[in-house]
Amino acid sequence: MIHAVNWRYATPIVAIHLLALLVITPWLFSWWGVIAFVAGVYFYGAVGINLCYHRLLTHRSFAVPAWLERAFVVVAVCCLEDSPASWVAAHRLHHSDADHRDDPHSPLAGAFWGHLGWLLMANPKVRSLSVFERYARDVLRTPFYLRLQRGELPLLIYAAHALLYAVVGFVAGFAMTGEPAAGVQLGASLLVWGVFLRTVVVWHISWSVNSLSHLFGYRNYETDENSRNNWLVAMLSSGEGWHNNHHAEPASASNWHRWWEFDLMYLIILGMERVGLARDVIRPRAFRK
Repeated sequence: MIHAVNWRYATPIVAIHLLALLVITPWLFSWWGVIAFVAGVYFYGAVGINLCYHRLLTHRSFAVPAWLERAFVVVAVCCLEDSPASWVAAHRLHHSDADHRDDPHSPLAGAFWGHLGWLLMANPKVRSLSVFERYARDVLRTPFYLRLQRGELPLLIYAAHALLYAVVGFVAGFAMTGEPAAGVQLGASLLVWGVFLRTVVVWHISWSVNSLSHLFGYRNYETDENSRNNWLVAMLSSGEGWHNNHHAEPASASNWHRWWEFDLMYLIILGMERVGLARDVIRPRAFRK
């Protein structure tokens, strides 16, 4: 039963949205900030959430060396989308009962609910020890991921990476001009554009896979839920928006089923396999046959 507002989630979501509004301040604009924003949206969202949390940890569509997996997880934590076990458990729960009663974020309960509302409300059916034990036991076997689950380490990692952006901006601005004020301005610009705004945009791209890709688009497969292939979400999320393809073959490392359904993440996984950084890559069913 859903009881009340989940302040542990609602507070940072509201706070980061408000901080991202600082981009309208002219003094905080810089082209370096814009570059950091654009590059960050694709790097953190694609590598951290789509590649690591989704295809690597949740579906085990491929495997990488332990050191590289840990590095990917740190990138994902910098997206402030929860610890790996919580993310994996919620997504596996979604697949086990997609668009039915126990789906944690079906937009059939309302577009806002599927996009964001489910995160704002306390729900023990999604976030509890029993859920984590059932749906993310394999993730919690790794001591580092267990530490991320138990404490405030994810928030500390996020804060540390935000501070790093500010420090790098200050050093670069001061080095280019010799003026401390220029360093402060560039550091603040990278913080607001490269961290706060980028975090909000990555959030909404990720959430759109749950909401828009279950409401709008076409279907290649008659799956038992309402998943859709949404080209806009697919372009923004580097291939995650081909969601009906994914629900038809959730274990596959590829969502690329028709020639126009470009899946950048799959190409990256194949590239990693080619250079020896990925193994056990699960091909689409047609290739396996």
